[in-house]
Amino acid sequence: MNTSKIIYLIALIACFMPFVGTPLALLFGIIMAQTVKHPFPVKSKKLTHWLLQASVVGLGFGMNAWQAFEVGKQGIWMTIFSITITITVGLSLGKFLKVEKKTSYMISTGTAICGGSAIAAVSSLIKSNEKQISTALGTVFILNSVALLIFPWIGHHMQLSQHQFGVWAAIAIHDTSSVVGAAQQYGAEALQTATTIKLERALWIIPFSFLSMFLFKNESGKVKIPYFIFLFVLAMLINTFIPAVHSGAAFIVMISKIGLKITLFLIGTGLTKELLSSVGLKPLVQGIMLWLIISSLSLTIIVYTIS
Repeated sequence: MNTSKIIYLIALIACFMPFVGTPLALLFGIIMAQTVKHPFPVKSKKLTHWLLQASVVGLGFGMNAWQAFEVGKQGIWMTIFSITITITVGLSLGKFLKVEKKTSYMISTGTAICGGSAIAAVSSLIKSNEKQISTALGTVFILNSVALLIFPWIGHHMQLSQHQFGVWAAIAIHDTSSVVGAAQQYGAEALQTATTIKLERALWIIPFSFLSMFLFKNESGKVKIPYFIFLFVLAMLINTFIPAVHSGAAFIVMISKIGLKITLFLIGTGLTKELLSSVGLKPLVQGIMLWLIISSLSLTIIVYTIS
């Protein structure tokens, strides 16, 4: 086993330690990406995809369906409003900054719905090339990582309640992994609120996929449906209505939280120098401006309308 594999193995083992939280796991990954050659980049991407979905489903075993339903009802209008505003402002910024059309569309969609998953879903439908996809993914992943590290600090500084923070994280952080990671640090209620609303947002991948096919005139595309969300709902229902699973459910949730830390570590290892340098100034400026506008606007609305 060569040195890089040993270092990566040690870092992965560290993610199992209780004193290593989600931000530290992400930082481990980012540091590794800058200092050590990744020994299995292709396998890592596949593992990240499946591990994130499995971890989110597992977290469902620690949630109550009735509470999640109430949170979902409260968050639906905020979701619709934020997605509409994000897409509108994002495309306007892209046009103003003269960002390539497909890249601008993917950055806007990724910011509005669920980061890399949304970009992956629409990229093939709008027939984007590898450069456009990597630019959009790089922009979103950079901001996604920053959000995981600073949002909990901002939330505590502004004395947000767990419910307020959960809503804000779900609205303003791009990827599901970082939403769940940030909310997990803030508390159990924040975690349930953020996960429920974020997965509710993720379902918008379906209508936006059809919209993308229409806008870019692609009738042969295949829409990707995020089926794992329905498994998450099933896990919540099992935990709510079958008390016999509660003893085992606690173990599943614990393993899922470890899986999430490993997911964020692997995401961090993907933020290589090559990815960072491939982004380009204009797309990054578009992504930063859009993120700051949506983050500050949603935070202001939440502070004044949600107790």
